[in-house]
Amino acid sequence: MKDNQFFKFMLVGVFNTLFGYAVFSILIYIGLHYTLAVFIGTIIGVIFNFKTTGKWVFNSHDNALIWKFFGVYGVVYLLNVAGLYLLEKISVDIYVAGAILIVPMALVSFGLNKRFVFKGY
Repeated sequence: MKDNQFFKFMLVGVFNTLFGYAVFSILIYIGLHYTLAVFIGTIIGVIFNFKTTGKWVFNSHDNALIWKFFGVYGVVYLLNVAGLYLLEKISVDIYVAGAILIVPMALVSFGLNKRFVFKGY
């Protein structure tokens, strides 16, 4: 049902976000710069998230949409890195900054996916 898409998106997103944040944290811990950690985490997350979001949230099995999905996450990546940069500049710990940006990035991601990727679902 379309009326609970956002709720489903958030549930799927919690699982995907925990996974993505774990990857991000591990990469930061092993010494990668946050831009690379976010980039690698985003790539891994996008591949996994495409199927879970498409199937469980939008009831879509159209694999051709993956390129639009990558585009959305490209935008989310840039916004996330910009947010991390700004928060780092005001001395927010990078782990905390990553956590702070989870909800805003989820909202942006849902809106862009609903409008540009899975618009007919």
